Parts: sequence; C-alpha cells; structure tokens
Amino acid sequence: MTAPLTPHDQPSPHDESADGRPEPPYQDSSAPYPSDPEHAEHAEHSEPGPELRAELVQASLVAIAVAVSGVLLGLLWLWLAPKVPLVWDGGSAVYLKNSEGEDAIGADGVFTLLALAFGAVSALVVFLLFRHGGIALVIGLAIGGVLASIIAWRLGVWLGPTSNVVAHAKDAGKGVTFDGPLKLGAKGALLSWSVAAMVLHLVLTGLFGPRDPEPEPFPAAR
Repeated sequence: MTAPLTPHDQPSPHDESADGRPEPPYQDSSAPYPSDPEHAEHAEHSEPGPELRAELVQASLVAIAVAVSGVLLGLLWLWLAPKVPLVWDGGSAVYLKNSEGEDAIGADGVFTLLALAFGAVSALVVFLLFRHGGIALVIGLAIGGVLASIIAWRLGVWLGPTSNVVAHAKDAGKGVTFDGPLKLGAKGALLSWSVAAMVLHLVLTGLFGPRDPEPEPFPAAR
C-alpha cells in the first residue's frame, strides 16, 4: 500500500493544461505596460500645445504694438526736451550759451520720465486685455519696450536739429544762438520702458490676477 498524497504533493489544477503542459504564469491585463522609450522621446519633442501657441502669439502682438508706440514717444521727446542753445564765435569753435549744461541733462531726464510713463501705461493695457497671460507677455513687454525706446531715440535725433554743428553754426551766423542736436547721453534710459512695464505688470498680476482654485477638503471619515 502506498501512503496517501499530502495536500502539498497533490498537483494543482492550474499547473498543467489540458494537454499536460504547464500553464504559463498568469498576467494581469489591467497592469500598465512598460513605458516605451521611443514613445516617451517622441512625446518630449512633440509640438507645443494650443495654450502655449496662443501665449506666444499674444506676446508677439504685444511686442509689435509696444514697439510701434515708440514713434509717439520720440515725437513727445522732441517736443518736450529742452533745447541746447549754442553760439558760434566766427571761427572753428562753438560754445554752449549756458555754461552749466543743464539743458543737455534735461533731455535725458525727459526721455526717462516719458519712457517710464509709457511703460506703465503699456503694462496696464496688456493686463486689462490679457488677464490670464503668463511669463510670455512679460517677455513681450520687455522686448517691445527696448525696441520702442530705440525707435524713439533715433526718431527724435533724426527729426531734431542737425548733428552737423559746424554747418548749422555757419548758417546761423557769428554770435547768433541756435539749437544744438538732440542727444541721449545716458543710454541706460533705453531700459526705462521695459523695467517699468515688467514691474507694474507683475504687481498687477500678483494683486488682481486670477487665483488658482483651492483644493477641496477631504471628506470626513464615517
């Protein structure tokens, strides 16, 4: 007589198939498939989403509009900047009528104040139009502000008195006061528009921008 098989010695009904071959290990179909490196790499290099494209378009439009408004800044600077009176002695020397030279410094100050005001206005308008804008709008404001300042500077110099002081002095005559060319001595003023626009836009976004929804509280345990 042979001893009865113990439960550990009895074959499991799942160990062999109908034809006597062992069954393959069970696989859960609900388990996630391993990530495909090629698919992940393709996803990383995929095109930007519609929201990002919309922000880039808005930033481009803002930069162009701000740059074009630099024409108005240049005209105002030409109109409001103090004139620099010069006098020709009849020889090869041209002198400042006011030896203090405050008029030349005043042109830089007027340009800076106007650029700061234009930067604040542009930031306010952009915030009111695009309340949900992100960092792309701030970059658009910064780039547009620099371009607008350069356009205003070059336009004011071009429309102002000629830079050929000797020829202008000879046309005016000996001892006759004439206006000197419009100059921007402090080139750092070209950044005033961008700095004012970025700072004010960030402040407005922080104070009045849309807030992220607060997370819902966990339900109380019963």
